[in-house]
Amino acid sequence: MPEDTNDSVDNFADLNLPGYILKALSHVGYETPSPIQAATIPALIKGGDLLGMAQTGTGKTAAFALPILANIDLKQTKPQALVLCPTRELALQVAEAFQAYASEMKGFHVMPIYGGHDMRAQLRGLQRGVHVIVGTPGRLLDHLDRRSLDLSQLKTLVLDEADEMLRMGFNEDVEAILDKTPGDRQIALFSATMPPPIRRVADKYLKKPTEIRIESAVATNENIEQHYWLVSGTNKLEALTRILEVEEFDGMLIFVRTKTATADLSEKLNARGFSAAPLNGDMNQALRQRTVEQLKNGQLDMVIATDVAARGLDVDRISHVLNYDIPYDDEAYVHRIGRTGRAGRKGKAILFVAPRERRMLRSIENTTRQKITQMHLPSRDDLIDRRAAIFKSSVAEALNNEDKSFFQRIVGELCHEQEASPEDIAAALAYLLQKDRPLLPPKDKPKKPEKPTKELWERGKDSDDKGIPNLGNAQSLRDYPEIVMERFRIAVGHNDEVTPREIVGAIANEADIDGRYIGHIKIYDAFSTVDLPAGMPNDLLSELKKTRVKQRPINIERVAASSNTANNDAPNRPRKPRKDRKPRHTSDAKRKRKDS
Repeated sequence: MPEDTNDSVDNFADLNLPGYILKALSHVGYETPSPIQAATIPALIKGGDLLGMAQTGTGKTAAFALPILANIDLKQTKPQALVLCPTRELALQVAEAFQAYASEMKGFHVMPIYGGHDMRAQLRGLQRGVHVIVGTPGRLLDHLDRRSLDLSQLKTLVLDEADEMLRMGFNEDVEAILDKTPGDRQIALFSATMPPPIRRVADKYLKKPTEIRIESAVATNENIEQHYWLVSGTNKLEALTRILEVEEFDGMLIFVRTKTATADLSEKLNARGFSAAPLNGDMNQALRQRTVEQLKNGQLDMVIATDVAARGLDVDRISHVLNYDIPYDDEAYVHRIGRTGRAGRKGKAILFVAPRERRMLRSIENTTRQKITQMHLPSRDDLIDRRAAIFKSSVAEALNNEDKSFFQRIVGELCHEQEASPEDIAAALAYLLQKDRPLLPPKDKPKKPEKPTKELWERGKDSDDKGIPNLGNAQSLRDYPEIVMERFRIAVGHNDEVTPREIVGAIANEADIDGRYIGHIKIYDAFSTVDLPAGMPNDLLSELKKTRVKQRPINIERVAASSNTANNDAPNRPRKPRKDRKPRHTSDAKRKRKDS
């Protein structure tokens, strides 16, 4: 039976991690291990196999990455650790985490390997030498078949989100990779669920594994209003400035990932007229305490902090928490925004999300079981209205509270000397007062037409657009009957012994879309057809052409562009998505029809 652990470990130093890793963890704001990290790191450092049941967002990337780094031999240039991920997005995320955790390891190299990326660049990287490889099954198998990837020195193999790989049809590829690794390697298998196929893989390949189960039970305060802004076009600092100008807040806590960023961002905000200060672990206790006191008594409006520095911070004035950098794990997000909305008060949390971080956003929503609402930046008109209101308020206060007799005489003299009205003189004085911070911000640059990209295709645009909308928690395309489908032809079929599940897995992985977006599949002898949402950008289509199924490039193309489509294929007209989620293929009778 899996071990359900709630053991608490106070800090990473208790987990026998080397000093250089502990130093790197302090840079990224880690202090107290999450439950899965506390349970997993000691077990993996000892060298045994591990079977972990944990949801995304519980901190499992650090749980397997840190022990791997602790055992890395930097002098050995052949891969010593291999991490299998279901999607290239996750592979990139895991590779970035390795790089962050290894910031104090000079000469360390991690390499993400996935389909759609230049094969020649990957070959050059492998030739130069790499310590850790993070990749998707299809492309890794390609390298193994080419003999461009040498796993003879492999110490550790990690299967991350194994159930997701199974759902995407990668189970045969995963087992093929496992069969090509040394017999004495360590295996760590992580899965949110444990269906029978995953259990069979574990029973076949893992040797007396330590079994760990972590129940994620994190929830956010209902008094906290949560929003996210999708980083695009405007840079994060400019976006933050706009939000600060328009948003009504008392005190604000802004989270970044690194100590350096706390100082840099606070300096830039002060230069723009805001009252901000950093809060990080490099500050001595007296300075940190003084900063917190200034936030409490209103001498500071905002503090820019790392996760470590904000531990235990409880300030009534904090009405807003802004995540300038998205946290690495979901629990950190919950702890961050928990600094507002306390004691029955209302709070607001804002999260900046880059397009490649959307997976992390979805993970936070799944873990907290709460939908985070997308927000839009204040417009130029919003800024003008806000600045004008503040200016008029300050003028009204002076009208009611100050002795103005001396200045009235000066204004009267100016009106006479310049033959100007009091309104003209007042406007000139207002200009002089505000010229260093004008009430009228620069006009927004006209938006260039948005180049079709994978992200644009994924999210769709407005209601008139036929791109893919964000399905959120929808269970299938039947919930969105307005989605128009388009037929594509791929160059693998029954002759290649291809299955619909393998087609779904390859396209879902390389196009970075959920399998629910993939419609009807028909398999013929020499090729197959698949229905996908209309409007796929050409650059993504070019990437998908290189995707391999059964070791063959699929050479995907629109049916209208193909001259070899089967006679019984329907014209390439708009199609509604299929009603069921499971891909279907033709019967044996239809399979025998000749290709045209």
